[in-house]
Parts: sequence; C-alpha cells; structure tokens
Amino acid sequence: MNRMIHLLSERATDEQIKGMLEVHESYIKVAVDIRRGVLVGGGEFHADCEAVLIEDGSRRENVWGADWLPAEQVVRYAALINIRPRVNPNLEIQDRTIRQRVDVIVRRLLQRS
Repeated sequence: MNRMIHLLSERATDEQIKGMLEVHESYIKVAVDIRRGVLVGGGEFHADCEAVLIEDGSRRENVWGADWLPAEQVVRYAALINIRPRVNPNLEIQDRTIRQRVDVIVRRLLQRS
C-alpha cells in the first residue's frame, strides 16, 4: 500500500497523519465507510481512498468522501465521489445524518486531542 494512504479503524498515529498530509499538505482527502466506521485517507483523489475501501470489502453506497483540515480541526463534506444522481446530486453531502456520521468517524480516527 502507498505509504501516504492508510486504512484506519483505530485512531491514526502521528506518523500516519504526517504521511497522509504529504499529498496536499494542509488537508487530508478521505473516504469514509459510514456502516463499518472506517476510513481511508491520504490519496491524491477521494477515488483513490474509495478504491481501497471497496477492495477491503466496503459497499459503494456506504462510502462518502470528505476532507480533514487538521490545523482548523474541520471536516469539509465535498467530493466527486459523493455525486449520486438519485441520492446526492451535489459534491457536498446533503443528508444531515450521513454528514454527522462522516464527522464522527473522521474526528474519532484523525482528530488530535
């Protein structure tokens, strides 16, 4: 696996965070499986992260893209992989419940105390 891309089911180490920041420097692209409670972060594109989750057994309908901005401790909910004509026609995750689930998982796995 690319050392910048990490599949996480437990809180990321400082070394993993550093590696995931190598691509975009100020933020980490992530794909989150809202059913399994795991994420993949650090790819150049959200689709890179999504592909790792799918390969690991996630189902496409449970995977959503976001960005984590560690300096601001902020989650951004926009990604091309979020565009689903019947469910979510925009880059931005529209469903409040899905956004909340993504937020909880991203913060649990990436946020520093």
